Amino acid sequence: MTQLGADAAENFSGLVVRWQKTHGRNNLPWQRTSDPYPVWLSEIMLQQTQVATVLNYFPRFLERFPNVAALAAATLDDVLGLWSGLGYYSRARNLHACAVAVMNLHGGVFPPTAQQLQTLPGIGRSTAAAIAALCFGERVAILDGNVKRVLTRVLGFDADLASAANERLLWDQALHLLPRHALQQSMPRYTQGVMDLGATVCTAKNPGCAVCPVATACVARQLRQPEHYPVKSRKLKRSTQAIWLLWAQSEDAGVWLRQRPSPGIWAGLYCLPWFDSHEALQAAVPARYRSALHEATPFTHVLTHKDLHLHPVQVQVPSAALTHPEGLWVGANAWPGLGLPAPVRKLLAQRLPG
Repeated sequence: MTQLGADAAENFSGLVVRWQKTHGRNNLPWQRTSDPYPVWLSEIMLQQTQVATVLNYFPRFLERFPNVAALAAATLDDVLGLWSGLGYYSRARNLHACAVAVMNLHGGVFPPTAQQLQTLPGIGRSTAAAIAALCFGERVAILDGNVKRVLTRVLGFDADLASAANERLLWDQALHLLPRHALQQSMPRYTQGVMDLGATVCTAKNPGCAVCPVATACVARQLRQPEHYPVKSRKLKRSTQAIWLLWAQSEDAGVWLRQRPSPGIWAGLYCLPWFDSHEALQAAVPARYRSALHEATPFTHVLTHKDLHLHPVQVQVPSAALTHPEGLWVGANAWPGLGLPAPVRKLLAQRLPG
């Protein structure tokens, strides 16, 4: 690993700042503002989600919840409904909890330091640093996936990031590389720039080394091994789960839904009732309607850690046939506004008017 000296580190940050001005992403809707509310909202949405996807959700959120007070005053169901399809729903629950905390604990004003921001729900070290650097010019380092890739390649940092101790070492290096002067101007530009480099140039595969502003200082390029970095040995173990979904419809009442328990997959979202077997699903349907059950085409929904093999089973029943206290009938005009898992939303949209 290369330890850049003070002059080399300052040169690195200067190159990133100058590159960002002319070649970085400067027209995203959450940029060109020092208001921490839209910056925070974008940072949460961008966690494990591509910019192109967030661009579809961000303006709808701002229109519905234009400030932190409006978001805090909303119900969690409203927030989940608007978030539906964006995935990683714990982000939406934390988003709402964070807005409530900002109102109750900070008088509706986001605290200006990364240390304070980190005490709020759903805001980790890197997200707190991004908000503090972009909005308040604080000299703090971010270390999301894109930035890890840039820094490990530039430094030739080949320690295994599956180790917490090694990740702490990379945090120290990230801090060392930060700008040291004119922080109110340089920190927002540098922070955005290092993210932009990872997203658009220093990509995981086929990085654009020929157009990279820091290529001459990059150890990975010199070694011709950019795709060797970052090193992380621990792989996420994937699993599979088979689920049978009861897709009950009533001509007068719509579709039968239940709210998912917390914790668990799709916690807090409204979903077709699910069962671990076809037999368990049958047992939940009144005996006189079991012969009308029809298995729709099964499909697979891929989560980060698990593949869900979904088996929708349709049945048409009168609304009086299902009256379980944990479920409710939702009309075709109402279910689109609920927080629904993306595969369930797509399933209903294909067959139900609304």
